[in-house]
Parts: sequence; structure tokens; C-alpha cells
Amino acid sequence: MSTLAAQSPDLILEMWQPSCSIEKLKARAEFYAQIRAFFYKRNVLEVETPLLSISTATDPHLESICALVKTQMDQVEQNYFLHTSPEFPMKRLLASGSGSIYQICKTFRNGETGSRHNPEFTMLEWYRPGFSLDDLMSEVESLIYETLAPKFTLSRGIEKLTYRESFLRYLSIDPFEIADADLEIKARELTAYAGPDMVRDDYLNLLLSICIEPQLGKITSDKKNHLSPVFLYEYPPSQASLAQVSISKEGISVAQRFELYIDGLELANGYFELTDPKEQVNRFEQDNAERRHLNLPEIPFDINLISALKKGLPACAGVALGLDRLLMVRERAQSISEVLAFPIERA
Repeated sequence: MSTLAAQSPDLILEMWQPSCSIEKLKARAEFYAQIRAFFYKRNVLEVETPLLSISTATDPHLESICALVKTQMDQVEQNYFLHTSPEFPMKRLLASGSGSIYQICKTFRNGETGSRHNPEFTMLEWYRPGFSLDDLMSEVESLIYETLAPKFTLSRGIEKLTYRESFLRYLSIDPFEIADADLEIKARELTAYAGPDMVRDDYLNLLLSICIEPQLGKITSDKKNHLSPVFLYEYPPSQASLAQVSISKEGISVAQRFELYIDGLELANGYFELTDPKEQVNRFEQDNAERRHLNLPEIPFDINLISALKKGLPACAGVALGLDRLLMVRERAQSISEVLAFPIERA
């Protein structure tokens, strides 16, 4: 008997309906109109790039969704990936001279399901040639104010907290200086998830997600209509991903990367973008080495991205923002299913 046939008739009848209200559908449409007006005023071009690609992100913490595609040319099925982000093709446009661009698109990440995750979700991604990381944080701040007001009162001047400062404030440890053995002890003290075969970044990520993130931009019980977003920035170089690395004012090597949090919810991830093709290849190779260590399949490099970097990517800052999550904040939703028409269990 099929899974569908085994379900009760009442459940089958219920599952055809959207999980969000019609009011939330209207709120999403208004939300998108606000975003497009925001970028139109700033002369940022809206673009579309493919959802399917012959390559995908090499990050060991991301699992892509694969699809077999048969082309007219050879009628041979080839493995493609649904993208985890439109970053690679958007950078190809930047290298072609597009100027500032943005995109609202569906994005796919396998195995991510829960109150804040759905394998298919909507991302807003944009790139600003000539912008510094601070410039981009200011623009993200402006977008947040325009899309969340007048439903909320927001603190003017979003707090900026370095990665190091967050660990010192909430855990009284320096994530750049603490010894690996002491870091492991701290993680085992404070979380129930520390396990075997974990490395330094695993413990840092665990402490950040369990002990620090829930306190970032938290809405206090007496100020339910007041938001105090927080930018976390200057991550360890080992967590640079596709960001450039620089030296902080304390003389520490750091990634030029930020994340935005509201009420413990991570909403955006921004970089001062890596432009060096050799360093990009090196990072792809490092990711695949980690994948081999974790018994994960290796991912082929995106040769088109490397070619674009060789042609010349303009100095720029870029950011990816989860629109479903920002809409959750805007509509005071407790679960992502409240703002999606059909989450994965109803797809």
C-alpha cells in the first residue's frame, strides 16, 4: 500500500491545503513589492540565473539536491545540481560588467527541515561593486528598516559585534586564543551535542549555535514591538567561505564576513568577496579534502566561476538573505510553514 493510501482520508483532505493563511500570501506579495522598490530606487538591476548547474557549493556542511538532465544535444542523462545559492552565476554576470545586481530566487539544500528550515526556500542575494563590507551592512540595515516598519520599532544603528566579542561576552573565552583541548572541554560542559571526530571549527560552531545565537538581537518580553538586530562580523579565517581575509584592529587574521541576527534567528550572510582565482581553487580543494575526511562525495569545481574570476571580478561586497525567515519576523510567525504555501511535507 502506498504511503498516501495508508493515510486517513481526513489527513489527505487537509494536506492539499496551504499551510499558511491567505493573509500571509498577501503579506509575501507586498513584501516582494517593497524589496523590488528598494532596489529600483538604488538602481540595482534584477537578474535571473539558472536553478540547475553542472556544479554546486563544495562546503562540507551543505548537501545539494541532484537532478538527472537529458539535453537535446546528446540525449545522455547528466547529473546537475539544484543550486544552494545563486552566487556563482551572479559572479559571472559581475565579471561580464553587469554592475550592481540582485535576485529573488528559490534555493535548495537537502536535509534541512524544521521550524526554521525547508529544503526549498526563497533567497534574496545582491552584489554591490565598489562597496565595502561596512557599506553593505548599512544597506542591509536600510532594507530591514523599510520592510519591517511600521510593524516594529527598530533600534537605529544596528549593533555590530565581532565574533571574538560575542564569545568573550557570552562565554568568557577567546575563540582565537583558546587551546583546542580547552575548547573541547567547554563545548562538552555547555552542550549535549559534542561528539567524537569533531575539529576546532565544529566546537566553535556548536557553541555559537547553542549558546550565543539565541541571545543575539533578542526581543525582550516587555518590548514585543521593539527589535534590536545584531551584526556579527570578523569570523575566523577557517570560516571565510568565499570572503576575503584581512587583519583586524587587534592584529588578528579574520574573514571579511558578517551575519545578521534578529531574535536569535540568522537572517543574512555577507562577504567582501574573494576575487583571486588561485585562492578560490585552493578553497575548493580544501573543502573537498574535508569531504573526503567525512566520507562525503567530492564536488566538481565550478570551472565557469574560476574563468570569470580570471577575467576579473570587480571588488565588491555581496550578501544572501533568507526571505522566508525575514517574513517570519515581519509576520511574527513561529514556524517557517506559517509563511510558506506548501512546505516540503505538502509539496
